[in-house]
Amino acid sequence: MQNQFKLDRRAVLKGLAGVVLPLPLLEVMGEEVAAKPPRRFCGIYSANGMSLPEEKHGIAEWNWFPRQGKDGEFVFGKSNESLNPYREQVSFLGGLAHANGPRNDPHVCSDMWLTGAPLHDPEPGQYNTVGLDQVVASHTRGFCRRPSLVLSIDAGSGYMSRTATISYDRDGKPIPAENNPRRIFENVFKWSRGSLDVQRARLQRHRKLVDAVSENARVLDKRLGRADSQKMEQYLTSLNEFEMRLEASEKWIDIPLKEQDYSHLDLDASPEMDPQAYYRTMFDLIALAFDADITRSVTFMMSREDGMGISDTFPRKLGMKRTHHNLSHSNDKGGLLQWAKYDRFLSEQVAYFLGRMNEFKDTNGSVLDNSIVLFGSGASTTHKNENLPTLIAGGANMGLKHRQYWKSGGARMTDVYLSILRSMGIKEESFGDSRGTVSDSIFPV
Repeated sequence: MQNQFKLDRRAVLKGLAGVVLPLPLLEVMGEEVAAKPPRRFCGIYSANGMSLPEEKHGIAEWNWFPRQGKDGEFVFGKSNESLNPYREQVSFLGGLAHANGPRNDPHVCSDMWLTGAPLHDPEPGQYNTVGLDQVVASHTRGFCRRPSLVLSIDAGSGYMSRTATISYDRDGKPIPAENNPRRIFENVFKWSRGSLDVQRARLQRHRKLVDAVSENARVLDKRLGRADSQKMEQYLTSLNEFEMRLEASEKWIDIPLKEQDYSHLDLDASPEMDPQAYYRTMFDLIALAFDADITRSVTFMMSREDGMGISDTFPRKLGMKRTHHNLSHSNDKGGLLQWAKYDRFLSEQVAYFLGRMNEFKDTNGSVLDNSIVLFGSGASTTHKNENLPTLIAGGANMGLKHRQYWKSGGARMTDVYLSILRSMGIKEESFGDSRGTVSDSIFPV
């Protein structure tokens, strides 16, 4: 006899002390919900802006933004020609900026890229606001094993205006990023009941340490400087994030993970030795996580601002004469050309990612068709908070119409973010300082 019992997709479990936990997406919730393809978001960040040579430099074909062609279609420049195979799935957005950008310190490009927050005038006790990826995670966390995946070229949070993460929680606290491929693989794809017990014990030990410290919090606060207080806040944020991941994993422990081929992964890829191998391994991990529906919200910070971290040396490793941040201050033809060639390298890695996303299939198309990928920077050229380089890929099954080079007529970046949320079916009334969705653009709403 057919099982007639059916749960609402918004069903929750109520545990001790009234804690509410969304149930994982189970077949008992009905075929309509179980078979509905996931809707995903991935934000990919490149620091220091992109090379945007002016007409006087005589290298217009190396401008990161495309050139306008016939019938409104764009012509890829040399920086992005590797994306040509995905022309039907990508669009460029020009003229965008955060309204708070010019008022904020110009070095906080990565801090505010996914938030648009007024970092020049934060509310008391707060620095940042919630990031786009975490809004997505708050709406999708009940349907996947991990609320979000926060990745970066450098692990941790970094520090104000020199962040190592682009992800901020509901309280505006930075979420520490992960950067080791092998550790990411073990934590994301190799959960077992035994490993969960080990991780739970580890969390309890850390919590006891925090409780012990809290007993002398007043005395400690007087002794800690501002930098140490921020480190303590980041540590607590890390513990909270870790605990949420454990809770999500425990709900799914008896549900088998999708069988996948991991044989191609280079889990020992080192950014110091081979930047391309490292980037592609990280993108492989993201694509696999999306394909297995482990998470529906990912951020990946490919480089850090202002010469911070290992990524600043990558142009040199690729045979160029200057570091990334140094190149980004170029205003001469030679420097802009070298910078643009490094932009091309980054675009080639993004093109690889889009290709991998197309290889994985959902019931109604590719994983890329059911994902919105945002790639860009928090500045146009170094420390300049306008005309932010922005590329959006995927989302065909969410109504996105590509092959466009759309230029803003005054829309804010946060308006684009609200449009992304609405396209994903997430009914937020606003995002940050948005004034509405973007009309007459690539979005259906």
